[in-house]
Amino acid sequence: MTITRMPADDLPETFHVTTDDQLRAVSNLTRHRIMAVLRFEPATITQIAEQVGLAKGSSSYHVRLLERAGLVKVVRTRKVRGVTERYYAMAARAIALPDPGEGGPDVLMRHAVADLEASPVDDRHVRMAHLRLTEEQFAQLAARLQALADEYRELSDPSLPDASLVFALFHPAPREQAEGGAK
Repeated sequence: MTITRMPADDLPETFHVTTDDQLRAVSNLTRHRIMAVLRFEPATITQIAEQVGLAKGSSSYHVRLLERAGLVKVVRTRKVRGVTERYYAMAARAIALPDPGEGGPDVLMRHAVADLEASPVDDRHVRMAHLRLTEEQFAQLAARLQALADEYRELSDPSLPDASLVFALFHPAPREQAEGGAK
């Protein structure tokens, strides 16, 4: 069966997570993986279950929570042997998470690390660089990284294998603050 590509014109650019229910829904690693399946094209509960490696009942439960939170929506239905089959898709092209606040867990980075750890070792490109930059250089680098990510997101083709790009540009906590938290 072929599923046609979801019309991107119909999607809002960004869904802003603002409520505790939405944050709980998006914070779960299983639901994160379900949203990854729905990133480029709609899928049924059965298709989601197969791709994520879950039982249909578990898949249905997690999709319902995402739907209640407004993160995914039904974009198409069809009758199959008297049963209505629903195709789910992301509610927006991107999800904006709230700032975790000082000392709070960063949901996005936790999911990125979990995805990285689950990826094949021979197909990873991970680097860390410690830089000393002026505030202007820092801002320029942030803008260049965002532009690069946006450029390649526009080139994304759902028929190609999935790839994830994660970057974090930040000023580390001052040493005394970092050491004080480690005691």
